[in-house]
Amino acid sequence: MFHFPAKTEPREPGVGRSLLERRRIEAEFAKALLDVMAENVGRERAIELLSETVTRLAETAGRDFAREAHAGRADLSAYAEILPVWSRGNALEIDLKRQDEGRLEFDVTRCRYAEMYRDLGIPELGSVLSCNRDGAFCKGFNPAIKLTRTRTIMEGADHCDFRYVAEGAATQPRRTPGAIGRVIRRMLPGARRARA
Repeated sequence: MFHFPAKTEPREPGVGRSLLERRRIEAEFAKALLDVMAENVGRERAIELLSETVTRLAETAGRDFAREAHAGRADLSAYAEILPVWSRGNALEIDLKRQDEGRLEFDVTRCRYAEMYRDLGIPELGSVLSCNRDGAFCKGFNPAIKLTRTRTIMEGADHCDFRYVAEGAATQPRRTPGAIGRVIRRMLPGARRARA
């Protein structure tokens, strides 16, 4: 029997479900699709095809977000405004490390996406279905912004280290929170203060 929830989480216009909810639905579908593809082309090739598909979708999503960026900007400040979409529903706990004109650095100290993939019994697909998106999304958003990440919770680390650099931008840390830090702290209640 279907019951309407007594209270629903407020949603951003045009977004619909939280990203965590969407990823759960996609993961269940992707697992079933992967099983069928593996029967036909082998598991390794099926994972390669799934990874390529996710990467293409993420790059397209990045371009779409860039087109909708505030004041037509596709810079790190506009990029930081996307973080609340990924974090909604406490999906991510973020520790802001550094921000300035050319850098956005933070650690994810809790990832409910990784927890969800483990709960679904497909932890090995988490990197393909979620982590795999990050670099491709960034490339689609603005090819001049580069992501470096050396560890992820999905792969067993205690945190994910996101380090974004905007090529050609100044990289001197600010003593004040700056636009990116203010946006993150305003939109992410769990974000900690950046260290200058």
